[in-house]
Amino acid sequence: MDSAVRRHELRQQLAERRRALPPPARMAAAQGLRRSLEQLPEYLTDVRVAGYWATGGELPLNLVIPPLAARGQRFLLPLLAKGKELHFAPWRDGDAVAPNRYGIPEPVAPREWFAPFQLDLVLVPLLAFDRRGHRLGHGGGYYDRSFAFLKDQARPTEPLLVGVAYDFQEVEQLDAEPWDVPLDYVATDRELIDCHATEPAA
Repeated sequence: MDSAVRRHELRQQLAERRRALPPPARMAAAQGLRRSLEQLPEYLTDVRVAGYWATGGELPLNLVIPPLAARGQRFLLPLLAKGKELHFAPWRDGDAVAPNRYGIPEPVAPREWFAPFQLDLVLVPLLAFDRRGHRLGHGGGYYDRSFAFLKDQARPTEPLLVGVAYDFQEVEQLDAEPWDVPLDYVATDRELIDCHATEPAA
């Protein structure tokens, strides 16, 4: 099957399965995600932690965000920027948000924002992943463009890229495109996967 066709079918299939999850299953997954992330030292210590506003059935971060403020860390949400790239603005519960052109809420008139290279840890949304750190997103390319600078660096480094997904979003293998930026870890509702530990030997 053609790679582009396979990606399109995977996106449709997994997006539908995600949206069909009942609220109790979503909440149980949110609890599992927090347990998985608590195994990652950077989640407990990094100062600037970027995430996403869950839409379309994405695994919610509602149990992951509150502990950050309690530990003195900062949570940031993505902002659409020029050139189809992302900036990231601090956000706390209760801060104003408004939908961007894709209908995804983002902070309103933030006083400050950070470029991707200024972040410490990024929780990356996705539709499918494999254990080598390959990720299938929604096809807009925002994350790959924003974090393209990491392709020239020895990994893992900062920012650490951690995909967030339900366990059922794992596939055996995703074909990498030249522009894809691989993940360092994937945190699911069942486990924390170290993508560097699963790399084939050179």
